[in-house]
Amino acid sequence: MPNSALPRTLILGSTSAYRRELLQRLRLPFEVHSPDVDETPLAGEAPAALALRLALAKAQAVAQRFPQAIVIGSDQVADLHGEPLGKPGNHANAVVQLRRMRGQTVIFQTAVAVVCHASGFAQTELAQVKVQFRHVSDAAIEAYLQAEQPYDCAGSAKSEGLGIALLERIDNHDPTALVGLPLILTCRLLRAAGMPLYD
Repeated sequence: MPNSALPRTLILGSTSAYRRELLQRLRLPFEVHSPDVDETPLAGEAPAALALRLALAKAQAVAQRFPQAIVIGSDQVADLHGEPLGKPGNHANAVVQLRRMRGQTVIFQTAVAVVCHASGFAQTELAQVKVQFRHVSDAAIEAYLQAEQPYDCAGSAKSEGLGIALLERIDNHDPTALVGLPLILTCRLLRAAGMPLYD
């Protein structure tokens, strides 16, 4: 049997525990490898463009090391009126982010890239989630951060945890997009890359 006919290894190019948990829902065997990509925005880069660029960069970085594999890369950026908000990294930054977002509509731009160097496949897509934040008090923000410590979540909004209490409304087409890996979109890209998924 030629190598091209053998099932390809699936790799998640991410260190995110949230994305790993989401991908496990598909019940596919996969490996996890760190992409080690600089996530610094370019000057004037729009949030959607940033998310798409980083998702592809992550997938390509891992695919270079494993050219026969199908690699998933993903990135999420909170879009506050055109300004990108990434992971806060610490408490002080999270306070600033949540104070700015309260009472506002924020678009969470979640990009997915699927790459296979051996087959020449590389595609990216974007899932957008519109989130309306409640106008919460400083005390509520502090209580939420102390309880959840969402410092590794874009925009400090951990919707699968206590962050849901900060929100008024969520509008999207993929219920997993806000958590960090839109599975409907991911399945579509994996099928396009040649991986059968309940077809």
